[in-house]
Amino acid sequence: MTELSSQEIRSGLGMHRVLEPEGALPQPAWKLDNTPLRQPGETLVEVEALHIDSASFTQIAQACRQDTERMKAHILDIVSRRGKMHNPVTGSGGVLIGKVRELDDVYAQKFGLAIGDTIISLTSLSWLPLHLVHISAVYLDRCEVEVKGQAVFFRSNPLAKLPQDIPRASAVAALDVAGAPSRVLSLVQSPQRVIVLGAGGTAGLLTLCALRQRMKQEGEIIAIEFSERALQDIAALNVANTIVLGDATRPLELIDRLQDKFGGEEYLADLSINVVNVPGTEFATILLTKPTGRILFFSMATSFTTAALGAEGIASQVEMHIGNGYMPDHGTVALQLLRDYPQLSAVFARRFEINNLPEDKPV
Repeated sequence: MTELSSQEIRSGLGMHRVLEPEGALPQPAWKLDNTPLRQPGETLVEVEALHIDSASFTQIAQACRQDTERMKAHILDIVSRRGKMHNPVTGSGGVLIGKVRELDDVYAQKFGLAIGDTIISLTSLSWLPLHLVHISAVYLDRCEVEVKGQAVFFRSNPLAKLPQDIPRASAVAALDVAGAPSRVLSLVQSPQRVIVLGAGGTAGLLTLCALRQRMKQEGEIIAIEFSERALQDIAALNVANTIVLGDATRPLELIDRLQDKFGGEEYLADLSINVVNVPGTEFATILLTKPTGRILFFSMATSFTTAALGAEGIASQVEMHIGNGYMPDHGTVALQLLRDYPQLSAVFARRFEINNLPEDKPV
């Protein structure tokens, strides 16, 4: 294999699009050149929708008091200032859905792409130059906005082609967090006791099914969720051994709930998975995990400084993993779980495909 030159590496990563600060990579950069004209080595995509990551969308919705017109203006302002959808508060982005408009030959061969293919980015929006013309709709319940615009992909950026047998909105939601179930499968050993915090969210439901599929009837899965409505979805999957209603931002109250639930029996986890979309849940995760156990923090709301220093202060030697969203399966595990678990697919359909609630209606 021929080694790439420094210039080829820079181009493949998209560093030529970085405006501020000089020398940065696109993801941590403050501002990118989002001019929607393809340069050598780039692929141009016509963007149809942004599926903004849950932590970022929640923060924007709260800052705008759920006012969708204000949210549109807020998102457009972020993209205008930064040249990408990179929330300066949460530091996160999301994924996009679009059609290939202009295609780099190397990229086409790498991913089997053709002009006109509908794709879903597996690269964070915080990395991709994005030019938005307007936002036509906001869907509060599924963290999605319909847009008109263009995005630039570089040769290093992974993506997935939209599957034909799964509805678009469900596929997008699954692929946005596809790294969670894939990474969990690489960590879990059977039999183990596993706790999932934020189990009723998209990543949480996929994770529960992946755990049950891997451990079969062995091991123990404890699902913790703040939303009573989401608890019903967890119960409908019939994959968790124990379901607990609790607030992970209030660790001692949550511990009390688990102690009551287990009546003095052991409940600390061999493996804890945090997919909560709000900050302040690091201590609960550490306290619910055996000192010799492992934690996967798969949430952009996590403060890894708090987690590391918190474990030190609690005198826990717990092994902590950061939830890098990329896995080599390119979302295959997440999509297959939707096929293997009809009830999971039904929950996704209700949440993402059917707009039957007032706040779901496009505006």
